Amino acid sequence: MKYDNITKAIFISRPNRFIAEVDIEGHKETVHVKNTGRCKELLIPGCEVYLTAPGNPERKTKYDLVAVRKSNGILFNIDSQAPNKVVKEWLLERDFDKVIPEYTYGESRIDFYMERGDERYLMEVKGCTLEVDGMGYFPDAPTKRGVKHLRELQKAVNEGYKAVLAFVIQMDGVSEVIPNKKTDPEFEEAFEAAKSGGVEILFLRCHVDPDSLIISDTVS
Repeated sequence: MKYDNITKAIFISRPNRFIAEVDIEGHKETVHVKNTGRCKELLIPGCEVYLTAPGNPERKTKYDLVAVRKSNGILFNIDSQAPNKVVKEWLLERDFDKVIPEYTYGESRIDFYMERGDERYLMEVKGCTLEVDGMGYFPDAPTKRGVKHLRELQKAVNEGYKAVLAFVIQMDGVSEVIPNKKTDPEFEEAFEAAKSGGVEILFLRCHVDPDSLIISDTVS
């Protein structure tokens, strides 16, 4: 998954979860943050960030903030739309007979439905942007929606589906993601129940450049 254009900037502040103030070569610019999570360990005043300009004249902001370099030097993609885009590209390269995004199952919309022969798959995708000492954590804020999806996947296993929870690790150097129990104990409980109930946990390791996010390896 590549961005058409990228501009380097320096992060100043984040007045609310939707926008940030950045410095582009001495010019202060208000930009849209493509991630409503906290990202408080990433978006620190003075850090290096990368912006893309969608080119829509109707927008209030010219740029989207899509990547940030952490104090440890690692580049993070924080675009919350990127995981589904990169997973769709990845799935279309696999030998599935059918790949359908945004599939309605039960009371949820699951990210992907796939078929291979007589086998039916449901896959929910979660992007991981929280790293501590080389380990990925999810979520970085409580997620009722994430808990609901895990319960739907567990139900799907009982109905004969192959159900997968796929974590897109939006940084280099991290191979695994574990539930962030301190932030969301309900998600951790639902995660363990789903795992015990037959939901496959898949870690999609990625390589991040300022203008791209690429799945480099998979670990299950």
